[in-house]
Amino acid sequence: MSVVNKVGKALHHIVVVGGGAGGLELATRLGDQLGKRGKAVVTLVDKYSTHMWKPLLHEVAAGSMDMDEHEIEYLAQGYWHHFNFRLGALEKLDRSKQVITLSPTFDEDGELLIPGREIAYDTLVIAVGSVSNDFGIPGVQEYAVALETQAEAAMFHRRLINACIRTQVAPSDTNPGHLNVAIIGGGATGVELSAELHNTTRQLAAHGLDNIDPDRDVKLTIIEAAPRILPALPEDISLKVQLELQKLNIDLKLGQRVTKVDAQGVHTKDGLLVAASLVVWAAGIKAPDFLKNLDGLETNWSNQLVVKTTLQTTHDDNIFALGDCAACPWPAQGKDAQGRVILVPPRAQAAHQQASMLLKSIKRKIKGKSLPEYNYRDFGSLVSLGKYSTVGSLMGGLTGGKLFIQGTFAGIMYRMLYKMHQYALHGLSKVILDTIARIITRRSSPHVKVH
Repeated sequence: MSVVNKVGKALHHIVVVGGGAGGLELATRLGDQLGKRGKAVVTLVDKYSTHMWKPLLHEVAAGSMDMDEHEIEYLAQGYWHHFNFRLGALEKLDRSKQVITLSPTFDEDGELLIPGREIAYDTLVIAVGSVSNDFGIPGVQEYAVALETQAEAAMFHRRLINACIRTQVAPSDTNPGHLNVAIIGGGATGVELSAELHNTTRQLAAHGLDNIDPDRDVKLTIIEAAPRILPALPEDISLKVQLELQKLNIDLKLGQRVTKVDAQGVHTKDGLLVAASLVVWAAGIKAPDFLKNLDGLETNWSNQLVVKTTLQTTHDDNIFALGDCAACPWPAQGKDAQGRVILVPPRAQAAHQQASMLLKSIKRKIKGKSLPEYNYRDFGSLVSLGKYSTVGSLMGGLTGGKLFIQGTFAGIMYRMLYKMHQYALHGLSKVILDTIARIITRRSSPHVKVH
């Protein structure tokens, strides 16, 4: 299925489906190293036209970050880094023909924008990330907002601003509950969002919404089924973050399994009702449902594509998967209590590592050489509480062991994760210039988005 260039030479066609952190990094670096030199044709496919680093979405939702300043247009990125971009969602795969089918794309008025079409490939990389998993709980789809996409983060922010305006006009002593926010899920997204909301609601009150008393009108609640917040992270980090949240008067409902969400708020198995006008679902993720029926590729219980340590899918060596949608074994961790192989966790650092390895793997594959095996390196975990604190640990190759960190240094390390992503996409000079520009404009720009 090679692509023929202008002089009739057949070029290997690499198709990357999914422009998230790992997919966009891989397409960019393949374009720079193969596309630019005419050694291969690289095509990125995504159902959206822009990219934003997913760990920033809670800041967009809270209004402490302007999405427009951090979005990357795929067409522009492709132009500067020598890959093609095709707008559309993956609908079907034909492995025998090595062809993917994209579904039709419609504009905001429902008019057909791009018809469905086929794209042939020699090497296919699936990097479609993850989506929210509501576990079939009644009312989640109708009354809660997930923060999986830019559109969802922007939707929550609009609802937050509207709630602030309602409270300004009708303060809580006459019409209570406008600014009650329930966050279902005490993982990193839920915890970080709660701290950002604590800050931005106070900033909004200082921006002329003088009838809002944050201590009286704003109630933030995290509801977590596990006995502690951040259950996937080490207990020392969890306990420290819990103390910081309690200082901010963020209410923690631990060991509470949600059974229903409705117009009143969130109901739990123990009969608790957390009254809320705004509800965020941050309690679980899964790979997209369409992966379950993708021309016989093997998937697991959460729809992830099962891959070998080379990141090749188990049923087709011409198809790779990376990031949250890949069930990649982590041999160093052995097996869990049920005897199942422990998988690489769905983290941005894993997607970045896998993209870096696949750059080498695909170059070797084109040359007919053997492929390296991926071994996840855990560099630790960091949780940002915005302006209040950052807590986490560094480990592995960075420290030779485990080092608990907090405060300014931890905050710098947290921001460095995003800078590493920007470096992979834009190079060092642009990252430096962009950082300087943001430091300068930050002094004269609003610290919270009020529209």
